Amino acid sequence: MRNIVSTFGLVAALGLTACSTTDDNSDTTATGAAGSATGATAADADQLLSAHGMSGMDDVVEIIDHLDRLGGSERPQDLIASVRPDQLVLSSGGDEVTIATPSDAFYLSVAPYVHQTHECYNHSLTTCTGELASTEVEVQIVDETNDEVLVEKTVTTFENGFVGFWLPRDIKGTIKITYDGRSGEADIATGTDDPTCLTTVRLA
Repeated sequence: MRNIVSTFGLVAALGLTACSTTDDNSDTTATGAAGSATGATAADADQLLSAHGMSGMDDVVEIIDHLDRLGGSERPQDLIASVRPDQLVLSSGGDEVTIATPSDAFYLSVAPYVHQTHECYNHSLTTCTGELASTEVEVQIVDETNDEVLVEKTVTTFENGFVGFWLPRDIKGTIKITYDGRSGEADIATGTDDPTCLTTVRLA
């Protein structure tokens, strides 16, 4: 197997209480500072970002990474941020903005667990919480189409118990996570109808 880290890199960690359990999608578009935005004008997008401490962030990867890293009381109480296969949906106070993610990248959030988990489909950056917070785990992700190792490294989950990866779109593969002598595996896929939230990797 060829051993390379995905060019999209390792980005973040997330969680899973009140995560979306459906594959609902939005559709309409406008362009904002952060790229292609939906359901609002560019000014609306910039205003919503600014209101939640993201003024000047002009890249959706940066926005997702920023929100991923907020834990506990740092998380905005009035912002819902849902990662879909091709877009980030931000909603607050009845306003909604959708920002396109990179056309060649798919964000997958993973919450390994030992004792407790929940269902999750579209990852929520501001409400999801996993069991293993701030925990060092070993992760390997393999693209089964060409037997290529996309990720193979030790990472630390964020305070919300998730760890996130930018992966190539439209692949099928496997993820293996090891922690404290325990390990678990799961199949993954990065197509337009696939979940961005993975909470079924039980470490046993």
